This record gives sequence, C-alpha cells and structure tokens, in this order.
Amino acid sequence: MMNKWNTVSYVGMTNSLERRVYEHKNHLVKGFTSRYNITKLVYYEEYDNAYDAICREKEIKKWSRKKKVALIKTINPDFKDLAKDW
Repeated sequence: MMNKWNTVSYVGMTNSLERRVYEHKNHLVKGFTSRYNITKLVYYEEYDNAYDAICREKEIKKWSRKKKVALIKTINPDFKDLAKDW
C-alpha cells in the first residue's frame, strides 16, 4: 500500500485483503499507515498458505524502495488504487 503521492509504502500480510484495506482506508488501525496516510492498494499477491505469505512479506520488506517500486510497476505502472471500487 502507498500514500496518495506514492512516497511512502507499507508491506503487510493478511488473511482478508478487503477487510485490511478497509481498515487502512478508514484509519481504524493506529500506527504507521494511519500516521503516513497510507490508503492506496497498489500491489498484492495471493498465497494458499500463511507460511508462504509470511516468507514473501519478510522478503519484500528487506528490499530497497527502488526494487519495491519496480515490482509494483510490473502489474500497476500507474500506481492506481486497485481497491478503489471495493
């Protein structure tokens, strides 16, 4: 997820993407995403089990900003909000 200017990003894992995006968009979770107004879903991956999802989350969190942006651009080059119509 990113803020509206695409300057701050957040990587997380959840078992309910729609619920989690709703929480971020409505600032229901206090902390980093609320503080930096991170409300735009720009990228996500789906996994069949939590272990694989957690491993991938940890991997991406270690990446540089440049590498994360390159990954996002593979499916969303314009950084559109993928959850805009949810």
